[in-house]
Amino acid sequence: QVELVESGGGLVQPGGSLRLSCAASGIIFSINAMGWYRQAPGKERELGARISSGGTKNYADALTGRFTISRDNAKNTVYLQMNSLYPEDTSVYYCNADLTARVTCFYTTLEVWGQGTLVTVSS
Repeated sequence: QVELVESGGGLVQPGGSLRLSCAASGIIFSINAMGWYRQAPGKERELGARISSGGTKNYADALTGRFTISRDNAKNTVYLQMNSLYPEDTSVYYCNADLTARVTCFYTTLEVWGQGTLVTVSS
């Protein structure tokens, strides 16, 4: 069983900061890209930030300059540091990973999603 477990969401005031974490568990051979997506109420899920296995990062325009994605390959963990938060950043944030892991008797390439963590920006 391969899963992503997110943590770090919660309620924060406008202008505040939060740090999200997402750890992958299971019999994992390798992790390629990892990323954070978000889904605001009544809207579709959209890409927030993504980081390759080599550390190349890309961000949605709305996050550039305020959010920073990073990863710790030894811990199979990806982070999202969120600064200068706005009420419009309120969303469920989902972790995503493209990885190769053992499922039953074989190694398989998978796209895996976390369960989501709610970030609410409000005074």
